[in-house]
Amino acid sequence: MFTRSAKVGVVQATPILFNIEQSVSLVVQWIESAKKEGCELLLFPESFIPAYPRGISYDAVVGRRTERGRALWLDYWKNSMEGSSDYVKQIGEAAKAAAMFVALGVTERESIGGSLYCSLFYFGPDGTFLGKHRKLKPTGLERFVWAEGDGTTLATYDTGIGRVGGLICWENYMPLARMAMYSKGVDIYLAPTADARPSWQSTLQHIALEGRCFVLASNQYVRKSDYPDRYQEFLADEPEIMSAGGSVIIAPSGEILNGPLWNAEGLLTADLDFDLLAKMKLDFDVVGHYARNDVFSFGATGQPDTKNIKAL
Repeated sequence: MFTRSAKVGVVQATPILFNIEQSVSLVVQWIESAKKEGCELLLFPESFIPAYPRGISYDAVVGRRTERGRALWLDYWKNSMEGSSDYVKQIGEAAKAAAMFVALGVTERESIGGSLYCSLFYFGPDGTFLGKHRKLKPTGLERFVWAEGDGTTLATYDTGIGRVGGLICWENYMPLARMAMYSKGVDIYLAPTADARPSWQSTLQHIALEGRCFVLASNQYVRKSDYPDRYQEFLADEPEIMSAGGSVIIAPSGEILNGPLWNAEGLLTADLDFDLLAKMKLDFDVVGHYARNDVFSFGATGQPDTKNIKAL
């Protein structure tokens, strides 16, 4: 059952780049700020911890790596987050204190092995680390940095204010990945990203209209001067504004409820009217009367069952 409405928030901010300890403290501060605004759910950008490594090539070319590139990647690896770490517990405690569902984009480090993943960590309003989604297909040189996820993390969570799930950045261009979310009945679709192009807004509106769901999209606001001194030599050809943001909240009708926010940090909030979820399915329901299951079939290998969260 839905509550009639809920207040949600989207963070557009600059992490303390490549510094996990200070970035975690920043996450806690944003959670506290969102609590003051009355948010019940809060979304952070893609790889907010320790930062999206925009502009960094790690000296990667086909057939050759360098020691300088390996050293730079080691810095990123050391500042990435393990799911069992004290940092995760610290964020869970902040979510509990705010009685808030929190979704946080991180670069995840496995406790065994060296692989990194671009992940979305989910925290319940009781502080529990609920699980994660790992990006299925990193894009371009991201594939050199992040390993691929699989269907076992294509999860949704019944939060008591609606069913929540999402995909990361250009996964949202994958029709079957979107369908995996829709097949779980997602009501609040999370789309953390690093794409700051104005054209990305059209993709987000399309998802809202296709899925007849609320879409929350968050991005980082990052300037070249925000990078630590040790990274500046790698950024000579980059503009000062490296990510202008574009975070936004969109209704199932395609109407923009707040944003997009450009060239600034900020917290976007919106009150979601859940009656819209049913109203907008009068004439289109991608997994209902528009599905044509007699013609098409769909399956997602390993996709888990929907998880329920105890509402506070």
